[in-house]
Amino acid sequence: MKIKIDTTGLHESKWYEYVVRFAFGGTVTALAGVIAKHFGPEIGGLFLAFPAILPATATLIEKHEIEKKHESGKHGTASGRRLAGVDAAGAAMGCIGLAVFALIVWKELPQSSLLLVLVEATISWLMAAVGVWLMREKLWRRLARKIHTFHSVRAVARHPESSVDRNSARGREK
Repeated sequence: MKIKIDTTGLHESKWYEYVVRFAFGGTVTALAGVIAKHFGPEIGGLFLAFPAILPATATLIEKHEIEKKHESGKHGTASGRRLAGVDAAGAAMGCIGLAVFALIVWKELPQSSLLLVLVEATISWLMAAVGVWLMREKLWRRLARKIHTFHSVRAVARHPESSVDRNSARGREK
């Protein structure tokens, strides 16, 4: 799978869907500020880590996929949910990078310059997120190979006469 930027989805969204995302994200951020003011910045920071846009985005992804499949005469609920799940998996991988970013800022900022720490944390975030994605890809391919091998062995076990016929036919060709 190649990493690419696809802007076609921008044309599929309606203006009010962007307003919903912005309003939801802004509301969560404002609530995190209120919590931080009342309980302190450590607790408020935990609420800033809430994926404010993800729930709105996931529902819109599912809705758009259902609409697209419906136009072609298909039922797209399963496909929409799968795409929303893929988006959520990407967000989870990004969150691991975000945790690395936060850890670096938390540990390095008291003794280093803000600009240096932000550059270091941003590069580390990118490396962590891409590293997790690459590791997932490698594990997914390995799992897919094992599943394919397992199904191939089961098919031969279910129909051994077909594999014997093929082997005897090969023996006759020699």
